Amino acid sequence: MGGIVGSGIFRNPSVVAQRLHAGWAMLGVWLAGGAVALLGAFVFAELAARRPHDGGLYAYLRDAFHPVVAFMYGWTLLLVSQSGGMAAAALTFAGYFAPLTGVRVDPVLLAFAVLTIFTVVNCLGVRQGSTLQNVFMVFKIAAIAGLIAAGFMAHPTAAAAIAEPTAGTTLSLLGAMAISMIAVLFAYSGWQTSSFMTAELKEPARSLPRGLLWGVGGVIVLYVFVNVVCLRVLGPAGLMHTDAPASEVLRAFMGARGAQVIAALIALSTLGFLSNQILVSPRVYHAMAEDGVFFKSMAWLHPRTRVPVVAIALQGAVAVIITFWKGYAQILNYVISVDYVFFALSAIALFVFRARDRAQGAPAPGFLAPLHPLTTGLFGIVAIGVVLTTYVDSPLNACVTVGLLLVAIPVYFVFTATSASSNRRARSEDRSR
Repeated sequence: MGGIVGSGIFRNPSVVAQRLHAGWAMLGVWLAGGAVALLGAFVFAELAARRPHDGGLYAYLRDAFHPVVAFMYGWTLLLVSQSGGMAAAALTFAGYFAPLTGVRVDPVLLAFAVLTIFTVVNCLGVRQGSTLQNVFMVFKIAAIAGLIAAGFMAHPTAAAAIAEPTAGTTLSLLGAMAISMIAVLFAYSGWQTSSFMTAELKEPARSLPRGLLWGVGGVIVLYVFVNVVCLRVLGPAGLMHTDAPASEVLRAFMGARGAQVIAALIALSTLGFLSNQILVSPRVYHAMAEDGVFFKSMAWLHPRTRVPVVAIALQGAVAVIITFWKGYAQILNYVISVDYVFFALSAIALFVFRARDRAQGAPAPGFLAPLHPLTTGLFGIVAIGVVLTTYVDSPLNACVTVGLLLVAIPVYFVFTATSASSNRRARSEDRSR
């Protein structure tokens, strides 16, 4: 849950409302997004049970297909999806900072400061980073629970009485719902990052599937209730005209003080999500370096704290660049278009592992995806559909995404050639001694 709940749920209900004008359609896409996340949790839970490797999806793609596919995932994780999610969280925090403090600061500069501070804290050690993450997780749940409770007790605003705008033709509504899913799936994304920590868990084949399924299920319930209270208090018209729906709900409940309270809790929630991403993602870059397909320095661990300091610092630097380069809406498109390419491959990887394990006579793992192959195939098809939707909605972003994926291929072979040359040189030096 700590990897999922972040900035999206506090901002994206408005993003969805700007695309859709009917309350039932808004709730529909949030329920559909939750269903997609649950299907993904089924896939990743069985993958974790079958292949409890450190590196999560990176290891699954490497073992199911080819190391170059895994490298493409790690490459885009650093340059787009994970760093982009960090940038989006930092920008959302900056958006709630002014209502909370009354201090007007350039949001991009504030996001830069937050990213820098949290990168430094996580470089100090795993204990410092995990303690910070645990503290913020409490604030996340408190923020959402408080928002839901206040939403049911608050009096609806004047905007809530405005009749819902016409949704348009059935075809246009379906198109708007498909595009709205980009923002919804961004809010639900993050469940896959728990698999990065598989090798550090006790009994991962048992505990990780449970955590994935219960965690995703809990988030679905919370997210749907958040949208219910936003629609109850603000209505579709009010929801589509605000960038801070949670603050508006609390303002309706207890005035300006309520807006400040929820702003504080949301700010802390987004910081918790940011801390989570900084804590878990560098393990992928560390695994890549150990495989000899990334900079050797990424595999270096601080001798005292055992933290991949260089990997954490590099990820923080990329997140800062994205923050200055792109706005919130553009980041959503980039992150989802990249993530769901590899989610589709994760579904195929499960088919590969099932067939391979069956041929080798390997025992069945402790968890099997319910209704496989139907659920696994459906998740793969939906993932491909999401990618195509982002490409249709933003062709320029699609070109950048495809370009990054294609560039990763020659970069991979440069790293492997360099690694092979270094190994030959090392063997030659050993023989000369």
